[in-house]
Amino acid sequence: MKTVSAVELDLIDRKMLRLLQTDGRMTNSELARQVALSESACLRRLRALEAAGVISRYAAVINERAVGLPISVFVTVTLSSQAESALTAFETAIANVPEVVECYLMTGGSDYLLRLVVKDVDDLERVHARSLTTIPGVTRVSSSVAMRTVVKRGALPV
Repeated sequence: MKTVSAVELDLIDRKMLRLLQTDGRMTNSELARQVALSESACLRRLRALEAAGVISRYAAVINERAVGLPISVFVTVTLSSQAESALTAFETAIANVPEVVECYLMTGGSDYLLRLVVKDVDDLERVHARSLTTIPGVTRVSSSVAMRTVVKRGALPV
């Protein structure tokens, strides 16, 4: 993932971002109206936010249960080496496991924290046996199944 430096945001930029996080399909004219700008000024600001990497992409938020993936599993992974080549090899391999929806390089006792979505325990066992533990350099995999989602925000507090 590309590193992006912090961007100086004014009140209008922040309001635009809050609105777009709520409704990414909002038209430019509606966005302009809500932030009290002309459509052309609003579009210029929006393009500048995109160009600066503040807005990295637009996407639909899918209900995991509705598509048959009701179980979130948090997995810690420990590698045999923390050499750059080992990290790169793991990250390349894990990017090809579709059930992994988030992956973080961590400090502390484990090297990576993953969030997987699966349909059931059998599906988790399949991913564990055929994907996670077969990646070269993986020495330990520990899983915790989420019982219930308490807070899940799609919007940042800008």
